[in-house]
Amino acid sequence: MASAPGTKICDSILDAIGHTPMVRVNAITRGVTDADVLIKLETFNPGNSIKDRIAVKMIEDAEREGKLEPGGTIVEGTSGNTGMGLAIVAAVKGYRCVFTTTDKQSKEKIDALKAFGAEVIVCPTDVDPEDPRSYYSVSSRLEREIPGAWKANQYDNPSNTEAHYEQTAPEIWDQTDGKVAHLVVGVGTGGTVSGIARYLKERNPKVKVWGIDTYGSVFKKYKETGIFDKNEIYPYITEGIGEDFLPKNVDFSVIDHFEKVTDKDAAIMTRRLAREEGIFAGNSAGAAMAGLVQLADRFTRDDTIVVVFHDHGSRYLAKMYNDEWMREKGFLEVTGMTARDLVALHVSGELCAVEAARPVEEAVKVMSAHDFSQISVTRDGRVVGSLNETHLYKEFVRDPHLKHKAIEEIMQPAFPFVDISTPVVLLSTMITLENPAVLVRDFKTEKTFIITRSDIIRVML
Repeated sequence: MASAPGTKICDSILDAIGHTPMVRVNAITRGVTDADVLIKLETFNPGNSIKDRIAVKMIEDAEREGKLEPGGTIVEGTSGNTGMGLAIVAAVKGYRCVFTTTDKQSKEKIDALKAFGAEVIVCPTDVDPEDPRSYYSVSSRLEREIPGAWKANQYDNPSNTEAHYEQTAPEIWDQTDGKVAHLVVGVGTGGTVSGIARYLKERNPKVKVWGIDTYGSVFKKYKETGIFDKNEIYPYITEGIGEDFLPKNVDFSVIDHFEKVTDKDAAIMTRRLAREEGIFAGNSAGAAMAGLVQLADRFTRDDTIVVVFHDHGSRYLAKMYNDEWMREKGFLEVTGMTARDLVALHVSGELCAVEAARPVEEAVKVMSAHDFSQISVTRDGRVVGSLNETHLYKEFVRDPHLKHKAIEEIMQPAFPFVDISTPVVLLSTMITLENPAVLVRDFKTEKTFIITRSDIIRVML
């Protein structure tokens, strides 16, 4: 697929994929670790991400196997980068592309897909993978409905892992002269970490592989306990890593440890990479580097560490690189009282919720017993919605027999999650008539608290 280093002319843009540079980290690791930290900078691919590699591999394998024929349609559920790679290959080979994505993805990613002629369908984030509205389910439905369609299915397609085993990993081995001792990489579909790890461990079983996960994802607990715990799942901001299901491409046997990184730490580190190292990379790169810093005591002076940076910062200009967005999320330092202070003062209470399948009358009883004006709704322990008394009143007026119906039939959107370090001044802007509360997550204790309008008023008086 990729041209050899030094090739003067590429026959097409696809020949420019791969052979990305390795760059040494200097400022951020100074005083943190004496190890040699190297970045595998995948932003140098034509689509500015590592997903260009798997796009070519998956499509060419599908062509060989007769699954994708000339004039066919490529369907995929994507957070943006895989879609970009697939769209580039499709443009060269003459395929149509229809992609589904989630509403948490940046506008830049969606616009970039459209620039290559792809059709993009945006689906809700906060639904189970098997929900017919999820971007996984919608893409599967489109594959069935569109004549000549083929779904790339990056999560379970073995070509994803093989692309990194055949291409990315040998490059890392050669660029480090076989000295790589640690691999640090964000885990999403699992193809990158599994393919590279398998190759490196075959050549040196002592290589340690550190998977970077995010709070709200299931990977870490599953690796450590073998339990798929839906209580681990809740909305998070970090893009490109973590999942609420187990992709077949995640080979847990080659990953030595998962390290979780908060949304805030990932976002702040993403910005630091640009300002201190001159590396304009994406959100998962910030998470990977923040994870490395958290793991610093695991490394020695003689170690060579390779960190994979998946994509480019241009796709996050409206988010991590935008000061206003960072302030809205509570990621930039603001003086004054924080959500942590409200919890410490017992102004905010620990989350109390009702199950979505239970009758509405049960929600009313819980709210009355605790004098709640709103309450969260869960399904199998996962926050999926909310109810407030104003909405309940309107529904009872409309249907006096409502009390026997399931809560999920009338529930409202879930309250937003914020980090416990979020300043109260920012919390006050998030609480509105339409959104009467926010959920505060303490990642250290793994506890969730609810803050309401009355809580904010109490501390402002």
